[in-house]
Amino acid sequence: MPFVPRPSQKKILEYAQHGGFMGVSAVPGSGKTHILSYLASKLITQVNDEQEVLIVTLVNAAVDNFRRRIDGFVREAGLLAGMGYRVSTLHSLAYDIVRERPSLVGLDADFDIVDDRAAGQLLSEVTDGWLAGHSTLVEEYLNPSLGEAQVQRLRRKDIPALVRSIAQTFIKRAKDRQLTPVALADYYRQSDQDLPLAKLGLDIYREYQARLARTGVDFDDLIRLASLALDLDSEFAARLRRKWPFILEDEAQDSSLLQERILRNLAGASGNWARVGDPNQAIYETFTTAKPENLLNFLAEEKVRSLPMPESGRSSASVIQLANHLIEWTRGEHPTPAARRALNPPLIQPTPPDDPQPNPPDKPDEIYFPENKFSPEKELEAVTFSVKKWLENYPEQTAAILVPRNKKGFDVANVLKRLNAPYVELLNSASTTRSAAGVLANTLKHLSKPTDAKQLATLFRVWKRHEWDIEEAAPLFERVERALQSLRKTEDYLWPRPGHDWLDDNEEMLADVEVHALLTEFRALVQVWHAAAILPIDQLLLRLGQDLFDQPSDLALTHKFALVLRQAAREHPDWRLPHFIEELSQIARNQRRFIGFEEEDIGFEPPPGKVTVATMHRAKGLEWDRVYLMGVNNYNFPSGQPQDQYFSEKWFIRDALNLEAETLAQLSAVELGKEYLEGEATEQARAELVKERLRLFYVGLTRAKQELVVTWNTGRQFGQKPPNQPASPWFALQSWLELKRQRRVANQTDAQKIHPPDDQNSAR
Repeated sequence: MPFVPRPSQKKILEYAQHGGFMGVSAVPGSGKTHILSYLASKLITQVNDEQEVLIVTLVNAAVDNFRRRIDGFVREAGLLAGMGYRVSTLHSLAYDIVRERPSLVGLDADFDIVDDRAAGQLLSEVTDGWLAGHSTLVEEYLNPSLGEAQVQRLRRKDIPALVRSIAQTFIKRAKDRQLTPVALADYYRQSDQDLPLAKLGLDIYREYQARLARTGVDFDDLIRLASLALDLDSEFAARLRRKWPFILEDEAQDSSLLQERILRNLAGASGNWARVGDPNQAIYETFTTAKPENLLNFLAEEKVRSLPMPESGRSSASVIQLANHLIEWTRGEHPTPAARRALNPPLIQPTPPDDPQPNPPDKPDEIYFPENKFSPEKELEAVTFSVKKWLENYPEQTAAILVPRNKKGFDVANVLKRLNAPYVELLNSASTTRSAAGVLANTLKHLSKPTDAKQLATLFRVWKRHEWDIEEAAPLFERVERALQSLRKTEDYLWPRPGHDWLDDNEEMLADVEVHALLTEFRALVQVWHAAAILPIDQLLLRLGQDLFDQPSDLALTHKFALVLRQAAREHPDWRLPHFIEELSQIARNQRRFIGFEEEDIGFEPPPGKVTVATMHRAKGLEWDRVYLMGVNNYNFPSGQPQDQYFSEKWFIRDALNLEAETLAQLSAVELGKEYLEGEATEQARAELVKERLRLFYVGLTRAKQELVVTWNTGRQFGQKPPNQPASPWFALQSWLELKRQRRVANQTDAQKIHPPDDQNSAR
């Protein structure tokens, strides 16, 4: 069908005639990708052969989506597709800018980009080295009530993880402010305040950057250096402005000040720059330097034409009203005044009559805020059982369980698996990716510790993982596993000397013919793997994959893992098997994102008849007929109240300080010469977290087309920790919803009194 723009979209499309600076606030489900693509297809007719319309988006997955849509509109207009425009992420745009003039920012022509995995590993190494000589600095922030045994445990894992997080936050913010280690060191020497966290960040930043420079630049450097290049060479910037006379920016609510500065420089003071986003869906502040205030400030600029795009055909009337009430309650009644501008107009409006995307039929009785005081386990049980039954009744529809954190999603997936409920995942890595990584990691663990009988038994379980559930095979496998675990010397079984073959000398093994045959087969296979252990890590993985996998997707994953570990081996020539095992184990434990080949990894579309398990962050941009939001309590969604707790504040740190926030405050004190007062940044971080979690709740609500279930749990109890309570916005929406239902029932009762049903007709 030809594209018919809605009233608000028609005003946005007028941009093709007048140009300039424009900002669009687009509500969830309003079709911003569609309208940006259509606008781009119109602007393409206005550029010459040497020019392009530049479309900048947030993630790689959106790039192909934009290209497909733009090419479709271009073909409809009878023009040649693929010409006159360019779609790019901000990082790839920054790379192209730096690549054109690398010497301008001090880089060689053949500079390399260090990916997030390698950069993270480098930061870990630098942090561990720093901690070896400065552990007392961090320990001054520990809760004084901790015992020595607790401190010892913290030194092994929690303190290194916290310092890495502090350092990463410090480096990201410093680079966003275009502060080099040299410049920061000068500022620090001029400061007359005691700023130990800033010193921590500066020390690690200096060493990290020095070691990074031997390899290349990281993604944060790319953004910083691209902005620097445009600042240093005005003629270069002017040439790029001529090349890209129109700039369209998607997901502008997730842009940092430095990213905004690059695009503002490319547009020029009198150029053409259209920014589209939804400040109410800015949910990445915790992970990036983005802030929704950047887009809000842009919309308020005098020369910016600010337009709303409020119509949405995604959700039913009741879901829309619920989301709008959250905005209105937040702005007028939120118990923390500082949070009342977390959500902003426009309110969502249903689509007009005869719209190509009409709103779904309304189901007000299918929106539930159950008052059950669930434990985490009971909440898991109730939600998974409910969604399984619902899918059995509605196999042609879509459903999702959305959780605040990845770990909870992992728990949900495990329960669904036990229930034999069909599901797909949108977590750090998909289940099949994690499974393949775990199989390979366990095999490498045996090769690194071949004398460990328990690990050998684990390897057998891994080898027979697909057959373990076969009822008649399980007793045999259990006998083999017990035999392997009982080995005193694994070499007597795996590589026996003449006259010392445990398998053939053991009367019990000889008597059990099935066990003997299986152990013989297993030994032959393991001996092949032992012989392959001398190969480089990538070749070793490929050799193991041939014996461990038979599915093409698993073999393809093994190839991807091999490439990643080969690159790691080049970057770290001193690495041995334990290092490579940890790389795979992080993926297997769901601690690191790895893009596989599953549907949920490439161009995901919610499948009917299956429940999608995802975090609320990963669900952004998607929609389902029925949505469950779990864990909406005052821990995951604090509201600044005395009973609330904050996951960003570590239990072992004194005075409930948020050390990441305090570090950034000390960075500002160093840079700007401001006075630093301990604790103020923690309070400010609490307010910012409250606002971000309100927006995350809003995103979760607006994923639902018709049906919605929102639950909370009391959390895990330990020590003096009080049980969690429902989040304040949960209370607000639940009570508002209940009042609406009471009025609806009362109105129905009144109508029946005025027009009583005809008994005879009713019987019929």
